[in-house]
Order: sequence, then C-alpha cells, then structure tokens
Amino acid sequence: MGQLVAIVGRPNVGKSTLFNRLTQTRTAITDPTAGTTRDRQYGKVDWCGREFSIVDTGGWVVNSEDVFESEINKQVSLAIEQADVILFVVDAMNGVTDLDDHVAQILRRSRKPVVLVANKVDSNEWVYNVPEFYKLGLGDPYPVSAANGYGTGDLLDEIVKDLPEEDDTQATLDDIPKFAIVGRPNAGKSSIINAFIGAERHIVTDVAGTTRDSIYTRYSKFGFDFYLVDTAGIRKKNKVNEDIEYYSVIRSIRAIEASDVCILMFDATRGIEAQDVNIYSLIQRNKKGVVVVVNKWDLVEDKSTAAIKHYEAAIRERFAPFTDFPIIFTSAVTKQRIYKVLEEAVAVYANRKRTVPTSQLNSVLQDDIAAYPPPSNKGKFIKIKYITMLKGAQVPTFIFFCNLPQWVKEPYRRYLENKIREHWDFTGTPVNIFMREK
Repeated sequence: MGQLVAIVGRPNVGKSTLFNRLTQTRTAITDPTAGTTRDRQYGKVDWCGREFSIVDTGGWVVNSEDVFESEINKQVSLAIEQADVILFVVDAMNGVTDLDDHVAQILRRSRKPVVLVANKVDSNEWVYNVPEFYKLGLGDPYPVSAANGYGTGDLLDEIVKDLPEEDDTQATLDDIPKFAIVGRPNAGKSSIINAFIGAERHIVTDVAGTTRDSIYTRYSKFGFDFYLVDTAGIRKKNKVNEDIEYYSVIRSIRAIEASDVCILMFDATRGIEAQDVNIYSLIQRNKKGVVVVVNKWDLVEDKSTAAIKHYEAAIRERFAPFTDFPIIFTSAVTKQRIYKVLEEAVAVYANRKRTVPTSQLNSVLQDDIAAYPPPSNKGKFIKIKYITMLKGAQVPTFIFFCNLPQWVKEPYRRYLENKIREHWDFTGTPVNIFMREK
C-alpha cells in the first residue's frame, strides 16, 4: 500500500490526538483511558500539495491485563508491515520506558523509515527532556505537541521527504460508494468484514463493544470498488454507561449519515429486538439505502424454506411501512452467502442512482393515476398533470405537478410510490414524492 504512514507507540502517548491533528479531523476517539484505540483507523493528510494516508493504531503492550492485548498487537504489526513511513510516538513528559525500548527494537528490525516523535511538549520546559530519546537509536527526535500543534509542521516536512513518489491513480474517498455495516453489539459486523477481505483487519471478540471507532476499509475485488465502514454496536441510551462508548455510538451515527448504503446486521439466534427497529428507523430518517442481513444463520436449527419465509415476514412486519429491501441469511464464520451481501449492496447503490426519463414516467404513471385518481375533497377534484424526476438528488425524487397539491394525502402518496416501485427497480432505497402546484 503506497503513501501510507503508520502511527505506533505504547499506550497513552497521544497517538490518536496526533492522528486527529494531522488529518484535521476528530475521527479517532481520544481518552486518558489506556487501550481506547483498538482497530486500525485510516485517514488522509494533505501537506503542501502532497496527500498521503495515515493509520492510527492501538498502544503496543506486553504482559498486561487487557483481554485485547494480542489482537491489538497483531493490528499494530500489520500496520507496520504495510506502512512506507512509521511515526514512533513517545511521551516527552515521562521519558524513555522499557516498553519504548521494546517497540524501538521491533521498528529497527522492520527496516522501514522511522520518524521519532517526542509528543506532549506542550510548553518550553519539556523541550529539555527530548534529547533523552536519542538512546533509542532511531535518529533525531522531533518535539511536538499534538494537543496544540507545536512542531507538527516540521514533522510533516520530514514525513513528506521520506515518502515514495506519489501515485495519482488513487481515487478520493468522496468518489467511492460507502457501505456502513451497522447493528447492535456482537451482531458480527467486524467478523463479516474480515470474511469479505480475507484478513484479520478488525479485532473480533465475544466482548460487546470491542469496536469503538468507525473503520473505513477499501474493497476492490471481483470488479467491486467501495468502502466498507465497520461501526461500533449501537445500544439503547440507558445501556451506554461510559464516555468512550458514548463517542463510539456518536461515530456510528455519523457513519450512517455519511454512507450511501447501510448493511443492517442482527443476530439470528436473538431475533428482532426493539433496538434493531430503532437503528432501522435511524437509517430511514437519514434516507439511506438498506440491506438487511441475518447473521449467525449457521447456529439456527430450523433452516427450512418455511422458516426463512416466516423470518422474512416477521422482519418486514416489524420494519413496515417501508418493506422493499433485500434480506439475506448469512454466516460470517462459514462465509455462507456473504458475497451476496456485497452484490445486493452494490445493486441498492445502483438503484439510488437510477434515473427514469420524464416521457416514460408520464406515459406509464398517468394510466395508473387514471385508473385510481386522487380522492376528491369538498367536491373539488385533484388533477395530476405532469410528472418528472429531480436530477442530481441523493435519493430518487419524483415531482408530481397538480392543481391542488395540499389535498393529496399520505395514503395516495404511498399508492404512487408503490406504482413507481412496481414499474422500476428501486429496491432498498427510499423514494421521495413531492406534490407541486402546476
């Protein structure tokens, strides 16, 4: 992976704060609690006309009580392996520790360009601690303060100098569809992304709340090209009892808002719960495409066609009135039908971009309107004279011009939407219908 910079170091040296400073975002969760960052978090940095990717990693630990220790270290090792330049972040306030020495040994063996970053130089008095880090044998330490931005310009100059030549063929994040995988905790969101890409990209455990940040992963296989966004599980407000989880949920909601299609996953062994309906409502309010995935189907005893139909009917009944979406029964463990999920997500994205010519709209829908015209109101009849589709809208949007738009009620709008879906494929995506006076 070209043009990639990895941020590594022990816990609580300010890696995520530095990531946010360099990317000029607040993407990574920052908290004094050690072990806040777990998965790799990717972002973009633009400095003096040079753009490169940067990855935040969890703190490297050994012999700790953290149940995620081995998984976090595995993610750090993968980031080091993929990176072109490594930022080794240390704490200028605390000086060199045994764990810093341990990480330095790993980085020397990697034979990658390493930039030593002495962070938390928040005032001039801490500059005098910086020379201590020469003993790590990784060159000149760069004094910076990720909190207030001190020294980050010189640091970026050094990073750009060590990077390989640019690759102008890379597409930007905004040019590529984004599919957010959402659901309650422990629905298998990280597991299914790992199954898609065939690598342990995300940490997976049985502990609810393992994923904290919203993690973007580029998927470009089998003719596909899009971003998969792994999100933290969204629980009820009264179940969220710590700041880190609160910010994780906020990032999940923002991931939904920024996505094109949401892949809503839930656990087949637990069935549909109220929180699943709440998450679905959140997707609908944001007018996003949706694919419903029933995961852990391998653990269900009755897999008959009748059971599947019963399950589908129950889902559509709970999610009514909008029920025109694909439902897929999968297992992230056995990889059963997982690629069908991607195919359906791509199809839903295509449906969101579908346009219908004005002439075709009028020739087809005017017959349906004539067969079942809008109900009269106080002896006055509503006449729909012209239909067009709004171009460039994020959601398929249809404008119906009529003489009395204020009297067209919701039941008739649903009739028109059903007829649109009957004639054209808008499966999985919401449809907007507006009545305007002719």
